[in-house]
Amino acid sequence: MVRGVIGVAAFLVVGEIVGRVGIVARNYLPPTSDVVLALWRMLTEQGFGTHVLSTTGNWLLGLGTAVAIGVPLGLLLGSVPMLNEVSRLIVEFLRPIPSVALIPLAVLVFGSGTEMRVFIMAFAAVWPILFNTIYGLMEVDPLAKETARSYGSSRLGVVLRVSLPSAAPFVLTGIRMAAAIALILEVTAELFGGGASGIGTVIGVAMFGSGEKDVVLAGAMMTGVIGLAANLALEYAGRRGLVWAHQEGGSR
Repeated sequence: MVRGVIGVAAFLVVGEIVGRVGIVARNYLPPTSDVVLALWRMLTEQGFGTHVLSTTGNWLLGLGTAVAIGVPLGLLLGSVPMLNEVSRLIVEFLRPIPSVALIPLAVLVFGSGTEMRVFIMAFAAVWPILFNTIYGLMEVDPLAKETARSYGSSRLGVVLRVSLPSAAPFVLTGIRMAAAIALILEVTAELFGGGASGIGTVIGVAMFGSGEKDVVLAGAMMTGVIGLAANLALEYAGRRGLVWAHQEGGSR
């Protein structure tokens, strides 16, 4: 954690030096201090907080949708090998499609509101959750499943009581990856898909309208703060909620 803070501080210092010395024109890369001041001004004077809340709310909805789709589907495909084989071609066809390329189509179908953003985010974020869930099920101890069956557990019971808890660390890793992907797609959808609110909307107005590069970078910085906070929260939840996984890892 300390090393991470040092790394971030060093990055910000480099940004300040590059902007002040003029290695890159200040019109294109303002110093870090200018960006931080712009962010503070936006949060305190310009109602930027409303845009942050809009982005955060849509992002959580999109991520939640991806989790609601990816985890059950991963459990199903990981538990039924025949379904996994039948669906593999469809999955491998859909997975490489760039989500950004779907934004114009999504705007035509859903408009520029929340539905469009949730669709784009869910499409992009479901894959790491799906595949990590499937891979996690492959790592479940077969003896544990057989033991559960011998005590009368149904197939569904084995999945919920044995397979899912064992695969939970993999699932959480997939969710952490998906959280970053969903946030990127949310801001991108706001930037290129239109809409009246959101960090991406603010960045778009500053980039293509007023040309305020410090505002553009301040919006990007705010996005990074949200992503960092989400990653730390999920990491903490994993340490606190998946105690058995850490105990098993330490005993090996």
